[in-house]
Amino acid sequence: MNTSQLRLDMIAPERISGFANSAAEATKGVAVIATRLVLGYSFALTGLGKLRHFDNTVEFFTSLGIPFATANAGFVAGLELVGGVALMMGLGTRAFAALLSSTMVVALLTADGGTLVDAVLQRESVALTDVTPLVFLVFLLWLIGSGAGKLSADSFTGPWLVRMFDRTARARVG
Repeated sequence: MNTSQLRLDMIAPERISGFANSAAEATKGVAVIATRLVLGYSFALTGLGKLRHFDNTVEFFTSLGIPFATANAGFVAGLELVGGVALMMGLGTRAFAALLSSTMVVALLTADGGTLVDAVLQRESVALTDVTPLVFLVFLLWLIGSGAGKLSADSFTGPWLVRMFDRTARARVG
């Protein structure tokens, strides 16, 4: 055998696995930031649109049978605007991702329910990736699990908040 030829069977699986893990770890920070920025921007614009066209939003919520349409339209519009900006900053990422996830579940159960069923049953050339609330929900669930990442307001405010709550708890006990 020619020693200058690379044989894949001679490469230890541990080296391949180690390389893959290193690459995944190196790109995780970029993936978190990109996800926060894209989702945050999308939610902020959607929330702003709901506020700018509030009457249409209320009418749409009413047509979906959402109770207290005016109150819910205001809540969702505000949550999307504030939550979107917070996601972009990486502030309260897990909390806002959880709250925004709930709005995506409602969207899947109401406005986009038919599209979701079509995608699952593979009707009308609709794929699961065509169901925007489902795609957003998957990314939001990932943010809940992964957090905001190192380049975020959470990474700077987190230690301060822990110290603040720790002092408050000790003052109440002591």
